[in-house]
Amino acid sequence: MSSRAKKKRSNQQNALENKLSIELKTFSPLTKNQELVFRNFSRKHLFLHGLAGTGKSFIAIYLALKEIFSSQTPYKKLIIVRSVVQTRDMGHLPGSDKDKMKAFEAPYMPICAELLERGDAYCVLKQKGIVDFMSTSFIRGITLNDAIVLVDECQNLTGHEMHSVMTRVGNNTKIVFAGDIKQIDLKKRNELSGIADFIKIIQNMNCFEFVEFEECDIVRSALVKNYIITKNRLEDQDVIGHTYG
Repeated sequence: MSSRAKKKRSNQQNALENKLSIELKTFSPLTKNQELVFRNFSRKHLFLHGLAGTGKSFIAIYLALKEIFSSQTPYKKLIIVRSVVQTRDMGHLPGSDKDKMKAFEAPYMPICAELLERGDAYCVLKQKGIVDFMSTSFIRGITLNDAIVLVDECQNLTGHEMHSVMTRVGNNTKIVFAGDIKQIDLKKRNELSGIADFIKIIQNMNCFEFVEFEECDIVRSALVKNYIITKNRLEDQDVIGHTYG
């Protein structure tokens, strides 16, 4: 990129931030595995797997916005993709399909509010086309160009859904999968085997960095860390059954 192009991009970025009246806070990794994500985010596609409360979605969104807001980037927006099929509750929620999907967007509102220090940050980013949210139900037939795609709660995508998302990736696009197999809602054997097969495929592609988040990576709160560690220990000792949720 020429110096003139860099200056133009920088001026455009400053104008964007001024127009949005936002400033992205600066965060540093809190654990070794978070540091691994920070280090590899600009180099590879990512598959982030592991325990709840380890910051997988938070750091993915932070690093995506940081990249999009930078002066030199091919990315124009963050696209968050989730499956809304496996809960089987969509039909019972009030309103249109768009209204129903708002329930699945709720986790990203406080994340964006914290990152940008304003309560309406998520809505502002959506209105300006910097963040988009879509369900796997509506992803067929489109191409995702010039974007960072976060496939969140990916443990609840079937192998077919993961294939559908993966084959939508266009030019200048990075994809990040984030999930926790211990919070899986899928029950059918063929759905579970589909996920396993998909993971084997991308493990052999040499362009993904796999990061496994463990007990030492839990940062949500001391109570959550204590609970998950205790639960895992009791399951390992067969004192309680292996539960998901």
